[in-house]
Amino acid sequence: MVITKAMIFAAGEGRRMQPLTLHTPKPLLEVAGKPLIFWHLERLAAQGIQQVIINVSYLGQQIMDAVKDGAAWGLEISYSVESTPLETGGGLLQAKHQLGESPFLLINGDVWCSELPQLPPADKNELLFMLLVDNPLHHPSGDFYFADNSGQLANQPCAKMTRKTFAGISRINPAMLADSWLEAAYGQVYQSGEAFILSPLLRLMIDKHKAKATVFKGCWVDVGTPQRLADLNASLLPSSFN
Repeated sequence: MVITKAMIFAAGEGRRMQPLTLHTPKPLLEVAGKPLIFWHLERLAAQGIQQVIINVSYLGQQIMDAVKDGAAWGLEISYSVESTPLETGGGLLQAKHQLGESPFLLINGDVWCSELPQLPPADKNELLFMLLVDNPLHHPSGDFYFADNSGQLANQPCAKMTRKTFAGISRINPAMLADSWLEAAYGQVYQSGEAFILSPLLRLMIDKHKAKATVFKGCWVDVGTPQRLADLNASLLPSSFN
């Protein structure tokens, strides 16, 4: 199945990025001379993505004014506006009606990577496919266990598995947001407009063998602090990424 739709998380307040985010939303902070979110849009368009949903809240009008309707990238862009940030799970659930029923790419707006890799085709049982990276210095304990030789993914340590960090890039089957899965992950069914984090649902998908992953070996940065942004910009000065 060809993926033609994507969502970018861009609603957070960026508190760890203060003072840079006091007047500028984090997705508009510049990396190598252009806003972080522009990198995502360029690479999504290059991969054949046609429609992008962006959730916005904190200083969201600035993002909408900068990105507009997506014509600059040949994309059709719409927005899921949150009166207050709904966290990752709440943001995804509110946008569910815009996302349709087919799998889509989901990208955290505050990560940067040297390329957007092509993910392998989904199989019929898969509801989630995650891109993992080697643990960065600021997150040495990682998030999940992964076996490079078998592709096995787990929440708990198993033989020949090492801890990896979630890159904030995934492929989501909207069936993952069914009430039955939400009830199993959270003990309740959330409604659109309620805030909750996505990680318990991701872990449930792993436990139920509905998730797969691969490891990205290129340059990846969680642009979460002013120092990491400065370091990333310094590293890209002699480079010419497109």
